[in-house]
Amino acid sequence: MNSETRNTSTSSVRACQNCKQDFTIEPQDFDFYKKMAVPAPTWCPQCRLQRRLAFMNERALYKRNCDLCGKSIVTMYAPDTKYVVYCNPCWWSDKWDGTQYARAYDPSRPFLEQLKQLSEKTPQMALEVNYPTLVNSEYVNHAATAKNCYLIFTADECENVLYSEILMRDKDSMDCSIMNYSELCYESIDCHRSSKTFFSEDCVDCVDVYFSKNCRSCANCFGCTNLRGKQYHIFNQPYSKEEYRKKLEEMKLDSRISLEAHKKRAREFWLTTPRRFMQSGSKSVNVTGDYTYWSKNAHDMHLVVGAEDSRYCQILTMLPTRDAYDYTIWGNNAERIYEAMIVGEGADTVKFSYQCWPNVQDVAYSLFTISSKHIFGCANIRNKQYCILNKQYSEGDFEKLREKITQDMIVNPYVDSIGRKYPYGEFLPPELSPFGYNESYAMNFFPLSEAEAEKNGFGWYVPKPNPHKSTLLGKDLPDTIREVNDSILQEIIECEGCKTPFRIVPSELGLLRRFTMPLPSRCPACRSKARFLRINPPRLYERTCQCAGTASENRTYTNISVHPHGPAHCSKLFQTSYAPDRPEIVYCETCYQSEVV
Repeated sequence: MNSETRNTSTSSVRACQNCKQDFTIEPQDFDFYKKMAVPAPTWCPQCRLQRRLAFMNERALYKRNCDLCGKSIVTMYAPDTKYVVYCNPCWWSDKWDGTQYARAYDPSRPFLEQLKQLSEKTPQMALEVNYPTLVNSEYVNHAATAKNCYLIFTADECENVLYSEILMRDKDSMDCSIMNYSELCYESIDCHRSSKTFFSEDCVDCVDVYFSKNCRSCANCFGCTNLRGKQYHIFNQPYSKEEYRKKLEEMKLDSRISLEAHKKRAREFWLTTPRRFMQSGSKSVNVTGDYTYWSKNAHDMHLVVGAEDSRYCQILTMLPTRDAYDYTIWGNNAERIYEAMIVGEGADTVKFSYQCWPNVQDVAYSLFTISSKHIFGCANIRNKQYCILNKQYSEGDFEKLREKITQDMIVNPYVDSIGRKYPYGEFLPPELSPFGYNESYAMNFFPLSEAEAEKNGFGWYVPKPNPHKSTLLGKDLPDTIREVNDSILQEIIECEGCKTPFRIVPSELGLLRRFTMPLPSRCPACRSKARFLRINPPRLYERTCQCAGTASENRTYTNISVHPHGPAHCSKLFQTSYAPDRPEIVYCETCYQSEVV
C-alpha cells in the first residue's frame, strides 16, 4: 500500500512504521485510545509485541559484583555492560534514593534521549524480583513469592519448583511451562490443577497421566488425547486397573531411552486426532487468541487468565486485568494499561512503561518504578510521586511540565539509528533496552540472526566463553536414576544439545528420585527451548474447520459421532494460532466437542 492510511466505514487500515505491512485499527480500538488519551499506534501489533519483548531478559544470567556492596552476585546484566547494578538486598535498601539522580528537562533535546541517559546512570536491580517475598530462592528472575525455587521465571507463589516458566501457585515440579495450581509435575506444558502429569500438554484436573494431551478430569492414563473423565487408558484404549499397572511396569519409565521412544510415539499419535482451534476455558466469553482462560471481551490474547475488555495482551498469569491493550506479563488487579511490559499488582493507568509495580498509578515512559504515583519519564525509583526524570515537583508544576513534554515529543520526537520516530504514544525505542536482542524474550517468538537484529535496530550481546570444563558428557549419563549416586552433584555435564556445561543441583536430584526419572542429558536452557517450540505462537490465522463430514480432511481421523453439518464439509471459519501449513488436524468448537469422549 502506498498511502499511509486507508479508511473504511468501520476501520482504519494503516502501514506499520516498522515492517511496512498493513494493519487494521477497529472502532473499538479507537474508543480505547480515546479513553487512555493516547494517539493510535504507528506500529502493527506484531511489531509492537516484538519491541516490548526486547526489553525482557528472562534467563541470560551472569556473575558480576554488586556496585554498592561489592559482593559477587548473579544478575541479568552482563559484567562488561555499562550499567550500574546493585544486588537485590542493596537495591531494595535505604542506602540510596532514585531522586539523587534527578535531572531537569532540557526542551532542546528529545525527551526519550534524556530518559535513556538517566536509565544508564541509575542503579539497576540485579534480578527482577519482588525481593522481600522470596525465601531461599536467590536464583529466580521475574518472580515473586517463591520458596525453595531455583531458576524459575515469570512465576508467582511457587514452592520447590525448578527450571520452569510462566507459573502460578505450583509446587514440587520441574521442567514445566504454563502451569498453575499443580504439583509433582515434570516436563509438562499448559497443565492446570493437576498432579503427577509427566510429558503431557493441555491437561486440566488430571492425576497420574503420562504423555497425554487435551485431557480433562482423567487419572492413570498414558499416551492419550481428548479424553474426559477417563482412567486406566493407554493410547485411548481402556484397560482394567490390573492390566494398566502391568503395562506401565513394562514401559520402563525410569529409562531415558524408553522415555524418548514413548515421547515420539505419543506425539505421533496426537497428530492423528483433532485439536480444538484454541485453548480456552469454559468460563471465557467472546474471546480470541490462544491459551485464554476466565476472560471476557478479550481479543488477540495469548497466555492470559482473567482479562476483560482487553486486546493484544500476553502472559497475564494472575487475574484480573481490565481495559488493557498491548500489555505483556503479569496482571493481578491491573487496569487501564497500554503498551506496557511487566506491570501489575494493583497497577492503574500505566502507559509506555517497563517494570512498574506494585500499586503504581498514573505512570508513563518509566522503568523500574516501584510503589509510586504520578510519574513521567523516571528510572529506578521507589515510593515517589510527581516526578519527572527522577526530579520531584509540586502537583501543579508536574502537570504543567508533563503537558509541555508531551507536546514537545510530538514536535521533536526521538529518532532511532534506522530512522524510526517515537512521538508521544509509542512505546520505548529498542535502543533503550539494556539487553541484547539475543538475551531477550523476543528471541522466543521472533528469532533473528545477529545481522537481522542489527538491521532492525536491536542490539546484540556476544557473551564470553563459558570458563567451566565438562567432566562428563550428557550422552554418557546413566540410563536410570537408580544408577546415580550423590557424586553426580560434583560433575560438570556437557549438554547433549548445545554443548554448554551444566550441573545437577541437590533439589533437582531429589525430585528426579521422587519421580524415578532419569537425569536430563540436556541443559536447562535447551530443555526450555524445546518446550517453547511446542507452545503455539502469539499470531492468529483465519482458517476453516478441517472436519470434512465423517472424517478429517486428510482422512487420518474418522469421526466417532455425527456432527450438525452432516456429511458435508464444516464451513465454520475461525481464528487460530495453528498456521495453515502445520500438520495438526484443527476443528472448530462444535466439531471438536463432538469428538471428545
